[in-house]
Amino acid sequence: MIKRARTSERGGRFGLGLGLMLAAACTSETPDPEHPPQIQERACEIAEDDSAPDFLQGIGCRADFDALASEPLDATIPGARSVKVVLDQLDGDALYFQNSGKYKIHYEFAAAHLSGEDRPFVPSLSEFNQTEYYSPDRRFVLGAVTYYEGPDAWALEIAPYDKASPEMISKLYAAIRGAVYFGPALRFHPTSQAVEIEATALGDEVDLVTTDEIYEGTDYQPLNLGTAIGRLRFLSADELEVEYVSFRELIVLDRVPNDISVVSGLITEEFQTPLSHINVLSQNRKTPNMGLRSATTNERLRALEGKWVQLTVGAFDYTVEEVSSEEADAFWEAHKPPAVQVPRLDTSVTELRDIEQVVVEEEGVSLRDAIKAAIPAFGGKAAHYSILATIEGIGAPKAFGIPVHYYVQFMEQNGFSARVAEMLADPAFNDDPMVRDQSLAQLRSDMMAAPVDQAFQDMLQQKLDSEFPDTRMRFRSSTNAEDLDGFTGAGLYTSKTGDFMDWNDVLDAVREVWSSVWFLRAFDERAYRSIDHTAVGMALLVHHSFPDEEANGVALTANPYDPSGLEPGFYVNVQVGESSVVQPYPGIFTDQSIHHFTLPGTPVVYLTHSNLVPDGETVLSNAQVHELGVGLDRVHKRFSAAYGPAAGNNGWYAMDIEFKFDAPEGETPVLAIKQARPHPGRGM
Repeated sequence: MIKRARTSERGGRFGLGLGLMLAAACTSETPDPEHPPQIQERACEIAEDDSAPDFLQGIGCRADFDALASEPLDATIPGARSVKVVLDQLDGDALYFQNSGKYKIHYEFAAAHLSGEDRPFVPSLSEFNQTEYYSPDRRFVLGAVTYYEGPDAWALEIAPYDKASPEMISKLYAAIRGAVYFGPALRFHPTSQAVEIEATALGDEVDLVTTDEIYEGTDYQPLNLGTAIGRLRFLSADELEVEYVSFRELIVLDRVPNDISVVSGLITEEFQTPLSHINVLSQNRKTPNMGLRSATTNERLRALEGKWVQLTVGAFDYTVEEVSSEEADAFWEAHKPPAVQVPRLDTSVTELRDIEQVVVEEEGVSLRDAIKAAIPAFGGKAAHYSILATIEGIGAPKAFGIPVHYYVQFMEQNGFSARVAEMLADPAFNDDPMVRDQSLAQLRSDMMAAPVDQAFQDMLQQKLDSEFPDTRMRFRSSTNAEDLDGFTGAGLYTSKTGDFMDWNDVLDAVREVWSSVWFLRAFDERAYRSIDHTAVGMALLVHHSFPDEEANGVALTANPYDPSGLEPGFYVNVQVGESSVVQPYPGIFTDQSIHHFTLPGTPVVYLTHSNLVPDGETVLSNAQVHELGVGLDRVHKRFSAAYGPAAGNNGWYAMDIEFKFDAPEGETPVLAIKQARPHPGRGM
């Protein structure tokens, strides 16, 4: 693979109007300064009882800063508050600290206060953005002063795509430093690779701070906000392999686990990523989830071990306090999650259908309704893949769907449906997780040894031989209990590859996917949402496997750190080879970035870098980053008719994507998007 050079910077927090929040995922060994600068508050500019003005030209105390600072746009970095600043070069370098709660973007403030009368008129928003972020002859130098509470750091930041020269940055830095009480502590924080290049030309008078230094002092990472009550329990991630957890427990873990059954809330000592498997589960369950460094030795938490507690994960901090068992019972009675109704199974479809024909789009039928109509027979994954297959230039592999009919047939022919009914009627099965786990494991084992209908085998073998000769095939789960409104079912089931050289291996792959309906994690997740287990059926999505892909990743087709939509971008989490991006091994980091695909120059801001590629390189080349951006943009627009603005959703909308870069040996790897599902985080 052709890698592109990179630097050690890992992004920043700013934006075209609204701040870009980073995923707090890694730390640095950079030590704190031995002699931190001493700062002393001056007289406040705002009287104690006065309301916040539209702007100030100096900040004399912390109360001034807080009055102008904007609330965090997302919970990923706690304690970060920003005040946007404007330096007017056509008015004697006049400096303005704008009320960033009232004026959320620089343009709004400039148009309201710096346009007309004895000043030049501020042009339209599009012209303002083009000129004031990219032109060397700009009128304004724009930035933000951010206070990071965890490391107690004051940082001047410019937009990651801002083309400000070193001279402009130095001028803005000097003006702010002389106008604020924390001037001796102010440092410049490069927010992207492009900005870091400019920063190398800054003089010694500009102090720098890296993202690693900022994160070194960040101890708390809120991922899914909320409040829950449960019994506080400490476990190691390894112990989850043998210990059972309850949906009435709040679990503290030493690191991010690969999976966890339903719990009331989660605290991990290791920081997570937005698309980590357990954070997606927390979003789906609507349960609080946070990272806290040294959580397992935290005296505040250890004092409450084994007790009923109420945990609140907030944007800036968390609270945990002891409650009574009566309060716990009342909480669970009032907060029982709503039941999810799954589509009724359609067993009438018996053909192995080419994937393009799974969803039937007809005039007068919305795309969303067309997808819903396909789910009862082919499941959510195959239905959404059917739409992917119609999008030009995204490399979706040729595929077909095996309808749910054959899963139901398999269950009934081998007596498994009756056996499931008996288990569900057994109080011990429902009340004891060990009994439930053992019973489900035995059911799966027996399913793996059971015969598969011969007529179905013949049909499948003929399909594979005629259309996919000598090809290792991937059999992927596709149930009617996933990709639903408010319930993604992400990660509950499994996929398996079948070797074309061994027909028994192919049948084992089919049976293994069918049997994954009865994984303990899937069963407990469905039980938590009151889903009728007997109403769930497993269809299969089938395409060639990717045995030696060059890179694999997940992405969101919108910026999760910008719910307003004013800072558009794609979130990308990618890793070299087959190494997992959603369930990485401890100590493994991935390339995480925000790709501002629709902005001039399509800038990319890296949040973290993979430690599986040589230092100074990235997993994807420039050409591959662009190819992925084109693909994500096409997917986003295509599914908008089902889930986005074209479907009447004017809130936050994103598709959750899985992709790979792969090619035969000796050829250039190309993009293959292999899954798209609506993301449940916002706007569903």
